Amino acid sequence: MIIAVDFDGTIVEHRYPDIGREMPFAIDTLKMLQKEGHRLILWSVREGKLLEEAVEFCRKRGLEFYAVNSNYTEEQDTHESFSRKLKADIFIDDRNLGGLPDWGNIYRIIHYRIKFADMMTETLQEKLGTIEYRHETKQQKKKSLLGKLFR
Repeated sequence: MIIAVDFDGTIVEHRYPDIGREMPFAIDTLKMLQKEGHRLILWSVREGKLLEEAVEFCRKRGLEFYAVNSNYTEEQDTHESFSRKLKADIFIDDRNLGGLPDWGNIYRIIHYRIKFADMMTETLQEKLGTIEYRHETKQQKKKSLLGKLFR
């Protein structure tokens, strides 16, 4: 799969334009995904010198990207079919709906090809089921003799 990964707030803590501390297990997880054959694209708002610093930060830790802010290394914005939209299968970003899962869960989702929508549905059903059960139990306890008679 092609995986686009944000830098600030995802690989490192959000300290833009500075580079924050590495998020626990981010680089190691990305390197494991690469070993499994996934192509990684660094996808960042950073440009110029700031982008070079981010790429170098990762390179020093043994993480090289298939492409940076493009679909492939040779892509030019002057190409006839150029699009700023990346053609990635997965996007890992701290601005995801629900925030950034921890890197262990990110790895499991990708490695086992778990659909995020399925995970969210199961989680919501579990949480809402528990909340609805608690709510019903509280309502039953609150009802007085008169409340029970005049439903």
